[in-house]
Amino acid sequence: MKKKLFLSILFIFFVLCSEAQSSGTKDIWLGELKGGIRVQKAQKLYWENGFSFDFTSPKIADSRIHFGATYVTSRLGSAMGSNAIKQDNFLISGGYHFRHQKQFQPFTRLNMGYFHSDYEDAVFDVLPNKAFLLSIDAGLSYEFMIPFTVSLSAGYNLNTGKGSSGPGTLYPVFYQMSIYYTFLKKK
Repeated sequence: MKKKLFLSILFIFFVLCSEAQSSGTKDIWLGELKGGIRVQKAQKLYWENGFSFDFTSPKIADSRIHFGATYVTSRLGSAMGSNAIKQDNFLISGGYHFRHQKQFQPFTRLNMGYFHSDYEDAVFDVLPNKAFLLSIDAGLSYEFMIPFTVSLSAGYNLNTGKGSSGPGTLYPVFYQMSIYYTFLKKK
């Protein structure tokens, strides 16, 4: 299920990023695709690290709207080499970048996805370990003159868990940093 969702998202990016042929002119790239790492920290809980992709196009609101796909996990963070609970987050997002033509860009984003925690012991099977994710975040993005971008943001999970009605490790407040490399850029 997780692998199919991830492959579906990558396929959508591939289709969106494929080059289109215009009549009488050379090929024109549809937009900009960035990929990189994301470091995320839930307030008073785990570090989660993973991968993130960001796509925008001048054909969609003049590059102000960004679409993204992210996978972050405590398996690459706090749970690596420890007994911390292993949890996975699969997210798709849509965001709006202010000052989109500048290097320094404030942004806001809406994220949706799936959360799963692996308690690793049958004793905990009665506890909820899956949830639908819905969160908002806002932050600052800086595009360097070289093909790198750094984004910092703070966010809030709109649905959290208390342990009885949802996963107890899904905390409301989180902070994240993404470092992107621009793979494909509009001509």
